[in-house]
Amino acid sequence: MIRITALTRKAGEQKILEDINLEIRRGEIFTLIGPSGSGKTTLLRLIDLLDKPTSGKIFFDGHDTAGREKERLSIRRRMGMVFQKPAVLNVTVAENVAFGLKFRGTNPAEIPQRVTSALELVGLSGFEHRRAVTLSGGEMQRVAIARAMVTDPEVLLLDEPTANLDPVSSEIIEDLLIRINTDLHTTIVLATHDMVQGQRLAHRMGVIMNGHLAQVGTLHDIFYQPNGKEVARFVGIDTILKGVVQSNERGHATVALDNASFEVVTSCPPGKTVALYIRPEEVTVSIPESGAGKTSARNQLVGTITKLVSLGPFIRVTVDCGTPITALITTRSCGELGLATGMTVIASVKASAIHVRSDSNLRSI
Repeated sequence: MIRITALTRKAGEQKILEDINLEIRRGEIFTLIGPSGSGKTTLLRLIDLLDKPTSGKIFFDGHDTAGREKERLSIRRRMGMVFQKPAVLNVTVAENVAFGLKFRGTNPAEIPQRVTSALELVGLSGFEHRRAVTLSGGEMQRVAIARAMVTDPEVLLLDEPTANLDPVSSEIIEDLLIRINTDLHTTIVLATHDMVQGQRLAHRMGVIMNGHLAQVGTLHDIFYQPNGKEVARFVGIDTILKGVVQSNERGHATVALDNASFEVVTSCPPGKTVALYIRPEEVTVSIPESGAGKTSARNQLVGTITKLVSLGPFIRVTVDCGTPITALITTRSCGELGLATGMTVIASVKASAIHVRSDSNLRSI
């Protein structure tokens, strides 16, 4: 539906985006993730035709969007944009939602019903006569979504739509977006730095790092098979190890590190230098003398806990097993095991849970 080729955007001599190639499919929820300042908002603005690329092309249903302004406006009207901070007018909710319809010259007789339907969609029925500026942040954002959806867009673009909202309001917005996509078949392109939100909503994801599209794929591709250290770190993989394949028997290999070795599943031949990526939730921690270390995991390394970091309901545990390994366990499990820094534990991980890569970027690991 939307095809982007060799897209570059500069501000003066600074490249904000460089050589972006991407295809967004009709009817999907595509999520752009990446650190703040990586170029996500710039890409959304380019897709929405608010800005023009320095070079490269954007095609909408096969049509080049770099045409005359009248043609660009026609394409823009097939899309709706919702920004991070909803800009509501100091008028009623109904007048805010109707703004785009009036701007497009919609028949005045149609407007009330379309506004009512849009407010019903976002769960704000009965708010028509409320002053928009008196609403909560979550309600204002739903007004902004209603204002975008009242024009029946084929594509809905959202830039960090829940960044300033509380968890309850964020969940309402996320549920709404899923419903819009499922019931109305609206293509949604969402920029966020919220990993959980990205995983919950997206059919596919793109990772933008320093103005480059570092990886595009399914949730499994991005979170379990990252194509490099930078992406892996961003999606929460702390344990990234470098080693050499010692043996490989029909895809079951042993990789030697300086102070440890791992059994992995890979086609890489003996002698190959590889990187091992291990997600923290794939690592289990047990106490040696408890017998809890009995597991089917091929990799069981004895080590010492060097750090415990609380993450609300979870604890991030760093274990020195000759090489550092990070595990993510529940706070309850941590308490039941009585874990503390300095304790000796067993860190276990299945061979099939380790992502193995061999490429030209291993020198930085």
